[in-house]
Amino acid sequence: MIELKISDIRSEQDCIVIRQSKGNKDRIVMLSPKLLDLLREYYKKYKPKEYVFEGQLGGKYSARSVQQILKKSIEIAKIKTQASVHTLRHSYATHLLENGTDIRIIKELLGHNSIKTTEIYTHITDVQKHKLRSPLDFL
Repeated sequence: MIELKISDIRSEQDCIVIRQSKGNKDRIVMLSPKLLDLLREYYKKYKPKEYVFEGQLGGKYSARSVQQILKKSIEIAKIKTQASVHTLRHSYATHLLENGTDIRIIKELLGHNSIKTTEIYTHITDVQKHKLRSPLDFL
């Protein structure tokens, strides 16, 4: 996120290029029209020059600044559970899985070499457990 450049937002292709992320791999992730609208509003208001999210003096945000922003947001939202910036990656994977995305696609989006690594990120939630049907119900 702190390395994300304006040129990495590919609105015409509905994607974002994530460069040299975890494992020093480049990835392409989908760009939601809702996120694109928010990014356009943000751009108009803050007019970043190179990085999407820049510090007050320009240049990219520091990792520490992002951690502090998340911590403050958690306080404002009155979230009681522990969370970190890495939790956002975990939540992304879990939400994709809960909404029916194939785990092999999630594996690619996260840049994992092994499906076993992806499985660590994905919880079987109570919502998923309630959606399960017995194979006998398929007959």
